[in-house]
Amino acid sequence: MRLKSISLSGFKSFVDPTKVTLPSNMCAVVGPNGCGKSNIIDAVRWVMGESSAKTLRGESMTDVIFNGTTHRQPVGQASIELLFDNSTGKVGGEFAAYSDISVRRLVTREGTSDYFLNGNKCRRRDITDLFLGTGLGPRSYAIIEQGMISRLIESKPEDLRVYIEEAAGISKYKERRRETENRMQRTLDNLDRLTDLREELDRNLTHLKRQAQSAERYAEYRKEEQDLKAQLLVLQRRVQSGVAERAQREIDDFAMQRERHQSEAAAKAAEIESIRQQITDANTTVSDLQGEFYALGSDVSRIEQAISFAKQRRDSLAKDLAQTLEGKQRELGLVDSDSQRLTDLKEALSSIEPTLVREREEVARVDRALAEAEKVAMTADADWDHFTQKAALPRQQVQVQQGRKTNAERNLSAINERKTRINKELASLAERDSDTELEASASALSDAQGAVSSRKLSLDSLKQALYAIRGELDTERQQQDVLRRQLQALTGQRASLEALQLDSKEMASDDAVDAWLSAQAMTNSDPLVEAISVDEGFEVAADVILGHWLDGMQSDLGALDTAATVPPTGLTLIDAGAIPRSSDPALLAHYIDVPRGLEYLISGVQVVDDWTAALNARSRLSSGESVISKDGIWVAKGWIRSRSQSDAEQGIIARQAQLNSVIEEFDVVAANLSATDQRVEDLRSKRSEAETTIDTEQELFQGAQQAVSQLDAKHRALAASDEQQRNRAQQLRQDLSDTEIRSTEEQTVIEEAVKLLDRAAYEVASDDDRREILEAARSSARDSVRQCRHAKQQADVALNRCEVRHKELLTQRDALLRSIERAREQVTSYEQRETVIRGEMPADDNPDLEARKELSDLLEKRLGVEAKLTQARQSLSELETVLRDREQARMQAEQAASGVQSKSEGARLKLAETGVRIEQIDAALRDLEADLNAVEMSLPEGADESEWQVRVDRVGARIHRLGPINLAAIDETSRAEERKHYLDAQDSDLRTALETLQNAIKKIDKETRSRFKDTFDTVNAGFSELFPKVFGGGTASLEMTGDDLLDTGVSIMARPPGKKNSTIHLLSGGEKAMTAIALVFSIFQLNPAPFCMLDEVDAPLDDANVGRYARLVSEMSKKVQFVFITHNKITMEAAEQLMGVTMHEPGVSRLVTVDIEEAARLAAS
Repeated sequence: MRLKSISLSGFKSFVDPTKVTLPSNMCAVVGPNGCGKSNIIDAVRWVMGESSAKTLRGESMTDVIFNGTTHRQPVGQASIELLFDNSTGKVGGEFAAYSDISVRRLVTREGTSDYFLNGNKCRRRDITDLFLGTGLGPRSYAIIEQGMISRLIESKPEDLRVYIEEAAGISKYKERRRETENRMQRTLDNLDRLTDLREELDRNLTHLKRQAQSAERYAEYRKEEQDLKAQLLVLQRRVQSGVAERAQREIDDFAMQRERHQSEAAAKAAEIESIRQQITDANTTVSDLQGEFYALGSDVSRIEQAISFAKQRRDSLAKDLAQTLEGKQRELGLVDSDSQRLTDLKEALSSIEPTLVREREEVARVDRALAEAEKVAMTADADWDHFTQKAALPRQQVQVQQGRKTNAERNLSAINERKTRINKELASLAERDSDTELEASASALSDAQGAVSSRKLSLDSLKQALYAIRGELDTERQQQDVLRRQLQALTGQRASLEALQLDSKEMASDDAVDAWLSAQAMTNSDPLVEAISVDEGFEVAADVILGHWLDGMQSDLGALDTAATVPPTGLTLIDAGAIPRSSDPALLAHYIDVPRGLEYLISGVQVVDDWTAALNARSRLSSGESVISKDGIWVAKGWIRSRSQSDAEQGIIARQAQLNSVIEEFDVVAANLSATDQRVEDLRSKRSEAETTIDTEQELFQGAQQAVSQLDAKHRALAASDEQQRNRAQQLRQDLSDTEIRSTEEQTVIEEAVKLLDRAAYEVASDDDRREILEAARSSARDSVRQCRHAKQQADVALNRCEVRHKELLTQRDALLRSIERAREQVTSYEQRETVIRGEMPADDNPDLEARKELSDLLEKRLGVEAKLTQARQSLSELETVLRDREQARMQAEQAASGVQSKSEGARLKLAETGVRIEQIDAALRDLEADLNAVEMSLPEGADESEWQVRVDRVGARIHRLGPINLAAIDETSRAEERKHYLDAQDSDLRTALETLQNAIKKIDKETRSRFKDTFDTVNAGFSELFPKVFGGGTASLEMTGDDLLDTGVSIMARPPGKKNSTIHLLSGGEKAMTAIALVFSIFQLNPAPFCMLDEVDAPLDDANVGRYARLVSEMSKKVQFVFITHNKITMEAAEQLMGVTMHEPGVSRLVTVDIEEAARLAAS
């Protein structure tokens, strides 16, 4: 993958469309200062996603758009396009199949920024992802600008680590890890929110469950209540159905009874007619027999001799006649009384009928009068309505014009007041002098702004000083941390070495040795290992030669002459006293200082470099001579000795030398740390003082700013007030002119209103007389209507009363006529009977003897007739009794039929009421959505209405005890449980996802550690190799500042030839630049980016180093494409393509390209 071309349009000084073609791997951009060369590198950085305007040498992102010159207008947008050759497939993924990849960025002055990949609009992140792992990016090691070299070398360890990460290709892992951490954080946030939701839902669910249980119980009770109510309704329906059936049966029974009674009455009537016929026949028979009897009796009477017989006959007839006459008189009395009553009724009817006629005539007359009065009233009302409508117009006109006049007068008064206020305000505005106040305010504002600027400069200076102090403090703290770590390391190393030295000594008990030495006055004895001195490189040989003597001590052995006690076990004492070193470098004594007591051990011992030399020297040795190699192989004429296994690790002398070095370094580091601690405390004090001073100055600055703000606000207010005053005065003058016009208009309105008001008032006055006449006529007509209506009401009442009385009299008359007719019929019957009786009575009381025989015959005959008559009378009496019984039975039957009819009507009413109740019950069942047949089936045998009513009341009491019920709780609980299950599933998914993300982070961390360690080692090795090539010697390396490979920083240690600098900051600018070049190129060797851009990197280098730099770039251009900006001729000579940037037109950059090889060929030809 390589960069084929860069297309610029409207970007900074490249206003015209410009295409920078990069045909080779060594392209140099040259030109004078300020011609726009660095804009090409800024363009590449910008199109790859740079979002910091400061990095692009601007204040905002729109600063990259061409802003115009004295001869050119600004443009509205800037566009950069990079064209990459991806024929090698360096960019993988979905773009691996593309041989060319185009990346373009477009920005407008409105602030919109768009990215395009192969012409398709995309996100900035897509551009970033495209270059992840390739070494390219807006701030990668592939683009090195002016000043970046020093920043690279002097960057903090954590900043320098970024370049190693980019070289390791783990930036995409870090991005993935960052995204994973973000997702994990979002997952944790979601999990926390989800936990809160679940806890809240659990609480709500508990409450809802209680409500749902109550609702379920309510539903159960309600269902039970509805079932019981339905069953109760069915039981009530049963009862009502039974009542209806009984009523129907009663109706049927009553119908049958009525029919029976009616039949019985009809039968009785028929019987009565039959009996009446029989009575008539019996009366005829009786009459005939009576006639015969009376005839016989008469004959007997005439014939009988005995007065008793005649008397008896006469007494009997007299009795019958008396009874008949009594009955006749009674009936005649009834006829007379009823006739008298009838006469009275007729007289009453005769007297009331004229009254009735008069009342009817009176009602007709009143009706006619009322109609006439209502007609007159309607005419009067119509005339009044017509008048009021006509008269309302002038009155309305009066009100309108009066209101118009009042409103105009009010407006005219307000206009006059407005004119007065305007004149006063104009006079007040004319008296004000705002120019002087405005000038004074501007002067005060200028002074305050000057004070703010002064305070600002002072504050900036103090902040710069504070930043410097903080920078020094950070540097000292870093140095403090380094020294503390060094001191801790040296402390541990010293303790370890001292412990090893103590373990290596095989002396007797310290107490016994000390006691013996004290007894011999030899307390100043020193260990031998601390007394001898060995040159570097000969420690091992000295260890082998001295051997166990190194466990001893040196002392003055002259004190042992008077020793009376035996030395303790394991004590080794060597006579102290220095001997000069040998001048022969072939002898070991030339490199080691030993006490006088051990001179014999090293005398005659030669030293060589290795075993081979020692073996070669063995043949030349004489007796008493030996040779030892630096690695500790001791050879003599007759023996050879090598180091023991325990001594092979590290000798006592070497370890003592290392211990001495560590102690010396420990003292130096401790002194440096103490000094650094003191500097840190001093800097902290300075920082506190500076911060206090800044706070004070900040308060003063803010006070000055506040004063400026207040003065500025006051000045603006004065300026605005002045402008407002001018505008107000102009507006007032305009208003004054407008008010004059309005005043004239209102005066005209008043005059017109007065004229129209006078005319309307005259019309109103002329209408008042007509109003009184019409109002009197209307009132009179309404009074007449009221009087006629009252008269009609009284006539109707009288007529109704008279008609009711007339009907009553007619009813009574008809009843009396029927009663008189019945009585007369009875009188006629009695008269007939009287006639019969009188005809039967004998005329003579003394019959003759002849008659006696006849009397006897007649008596006998009469007895027969009498017997027949008695029987006939008895039969007649019985028939009359039967007739009375039948008539009574008929009346009873009719009364019973009537009673049965009444009862039947009651039963029918009861049946109708029962039907209504059944319909109400059926409607209630429909309301309960209960099926009648199903409820009938569910009822047990022997179900009782009262028992079911008790059950319904009991269930109702349960429902009442439940209190308020949330009927939606069941559905809410169901939804809440569904939501809880959903949230629980989400919780499980989130925890699974969290575990997956944690595993992914672990995997990423593992891969990152591995890649970073491998890359660090490789880059460090390359850096160590390139550095001597660049400098012609010296050493350099990278060091990790921490133990964790995920976040450890990276520091640079570089020592040019002949220098032992302790830090890279002590190097010169050129040395730093060369070190940075070596580091960058070592990174390129590991993970070469597709191209590398260098912006005047060779500026601080001398010609010799520029030559090395050019050769190194040329060598690396075989694998990496280089685009470099330079002013150095040596670097230009190394380029294969020269691109010159000119600014012939001020502010506008143009490009001129020269192929070096082609130019050389042209020059040669």
